[in-house]
Amino acid sequence: MKWTGMRRSGNIQDRRGGGGIGRGFGGGGFGGGGLPRVPLTGGGIVVLLLVVAITVFAGDPLNLLGGGSRGLTGSGSPDPAQATAADMTSVILASTEDVWRDLLATRGMTYQEPTLVHFDYQVDSACGYASSAVGPFYCPRDRTAYLDLTFFDELSQRFGAPGDFAQAYVVAHEIGHHVQNLLGVSDDVSEAQQRLSEGQANALSVRLELQADFYAGVWAHHAHQRNQLLEPGDLEEALGAATAIGDDRLQREAQGRVVPDSFTHGTSEQRVAWFRKGFDSGRLEDGDTFAARDLARP
Repeated sequence: MKWTGMRRSGNIQDRRGGGGIGRGFGGGGFGGGGLPRVPLTGGGIVVLLLVVAITVFAGDPLNLLGGGSRGLTGSGSPDPAQATAADMTSVILASTEDVWRDLLATRGMTYQEPTLVHFDYQVDSACGYASSAVGPFYCPRDRTAYLDLTFFDELSQRFGAPGDFAQAYVVAHEIGHHVQNLLGVSDDVSEAQQRLSEGQANALSVRLELQADFYAGVWAHHAHQRNQLLEPGDLEEALGAATAIGDDRLQREAQGRVVPDSFTHGTSEQRVAWFRKGFDSGRLEDGDTFAARDLARP
């Protein structure tokens, strides 16, 4: 991925060191419309608290990840790989700012830029405390994405999805949740989930997550058009990452069996399909995962 020499975002906070504890930001109002609203139907209640549910901690199936280095070498010096990853994520965040500003402007909206927090061990957000085991996540209450950079080591070494564009996909997915927040989709989903059974709420969450994958693909489409960002093999890196973090694959590797009713993010096949559709299309209106009949073949 050709990212060196590109603009860096000013919306990065580095809370690494000292356990990564910091104060969350005050939440703002939610943005409005543009995409079809989620039907508010169904019965029952959601038994999971929203602050630890999939609509808040967007990376929670990745809580199977563990440990990893913490940004320092054995001598206590900064880890060059993490320094490079931090620099790269700043470039990717800047690129998402440029792409989503232009795309939302066509809908008469002003893009409100999110913050990306780098942390280690644990972090305090407006959605509560979270540990690195949660994986990367987005908190709609403070419009902030949170990332422990050691996640990239796990993604590469443990799950076999290396590469800078695999990392860019992770960041773009979380920013996809921010776009959903601005468009009001996240609010609609969380409201609907309160009246659904746990299984039904999970199914709705899968569609939310797949739409964030689609938005990540939309970003990649336009970022490449703007800056010729992709190099040979980059798209395959992103698709490899989407495959690696499918619910079915993670469950099979963790417990030797798959429980579809507990899926919250979608299968590997579904995640690949929606990222690829966003990349091929580049059109927000093609990403209505809530209306799709076959999530594996959008």
